Amino acid sequence: MLYYCEFTWFPGTVRAEVAQRVVQQHDAGLNHQERIKGWYNLVGGGAGFLLVEADDPREITAFLVPYMDLMSFDVRGVYELNYDERIKELRSMVQG
Repeated sequence: MLYYCEFTWFPGTVRAEVAQRVVQQHDAGLNHQERIKGWYNLVGGGAGFLLVEADDPREITAFLVPYMDLMSFDVRGVYELNYDERIKELRSMVQG
C-alpha cells in the first residue's frame, strides 16, 4: 500500500539537525529508499511529504519514529485513480 506521510518541522528545528538525521538513517540502511516513491518539500521549507510504499503499516511507523523529535507527521493510506476511468464511473453515477 502507498502512504502519504506529511511532515512539518517543530519550531526551533534547524536544517542541520534534519540533514544529520537523514544521513544517519540512510547510512544505517534504515530509510529503505526503495520504498520511497516520492519526496517533496513545500516552498518556504520546514514542511513537505513523502509517498512511501509498505505492505504493513508498522513498517511506516518504524521508518518515521527516528524523526519524531524533529517533526510531526500526518500519515494516510492512499491509492491512485485513473482520471479517464474515474470520469467514466462518475458520469455513470450522475446519469444513474
